[in-house]
Amino acid sequence: MSQTNIAAKRFIPDNVVPAEAYARCSHLGIGAHQDDLEFMAFHGISSCYGQDALWFGGVTCSDGGGSARTGRYADYTDEAMKAVRVEEQEKAAALGEYSFVEQLGFTSASIKDPASRTALVDKLETILLTTQPEVLYTHNPADRHATHIGVFLACLEAVRRIPPYSRPKKIYGCEVWRDLDWLDPVDKVALDVSGHPELAEQLHACFDSQIAGGKNYGKAVIGRWTANATFLDSHSVDAVNRLTYAIDLTPLAEDDELDLHEFVASKLDRFREDVLKYFETPDENAGDTN
Repeated sequence: MSQTNIAAKRFIPDNVVPAEAYARCSHLGIGAHQDDLEFMAFHGISSCYGQDALWFGGVTCSDGGGSARTGRYADYTDEAMKAVRVEEQEKAAALGEYSFVEQLGFTSASIKDPASRTALVDKLETILLTTQPEVLYTHNPADRHATHIGVFLACLEAVRRIPPYSRPKKIYGCEVWRDLDWLDPVDKVALDVSGHPELAEQLHACFDSQIAGGKNYGKAVIGRWTANATFLDSHSVDAVNRLTYAIDLTPLAEDDELDLHEFVASKLDRFREDVLKYFETPDENAGDTN
């Protein structure tokens, strides 16, 4: 049975009417959990921050009720934790000057279950049609979190439902629960997230329930961004100090007949070939040095 949700909540930091908040959205992030937007779509947040013509809008699909909790949150019920996470996401939206953030409040179980995902797809279709962003950020198909994969699949289905001329011009599948450093350079998009470093840390700090719960995701994400920049190229100095990687999902929106399994398999095949080439033809690479 499809999940309906009376807990969905929209927040517009500067209090413009919803129609304006959606219409001005140029960069849209669709994430599974509260804080996913700030970790995986900071490129969009940073690109729009302080700009008059660019606006970041966010969608959080799950209700946050299954969060780990210790310390002062140890005795919180699921309902209490949901309320905390909604408040944290709204605080981040205000700090980041988002055009809007919409928290849909679906359960993780309903997102992961193909039979229950239809309501989420319907809602995402409506949001995409209303906003028609130029750039879309969501989870990538190689993520290892089942709820993230559920959101990715729902997002792809929603994109493919709307007319081609209304679809985002670029769609990025971003790294969260599995980095994307392993991708072949032809498959990997490096997004500069070195701008507004103070804002990044302030946004991450909004999610105190996760930090206090024993998961300092913000510190880990910034460490990943720094490592990505440093290990981008072994033969040149760093051009930027923070990078996040993404898979370019735009081909899946440009061609409805493009098979998702084949699309992902091609990335894995290129990774396999890249690793094994040194063992299959060792003499050709004998002179290679770091």
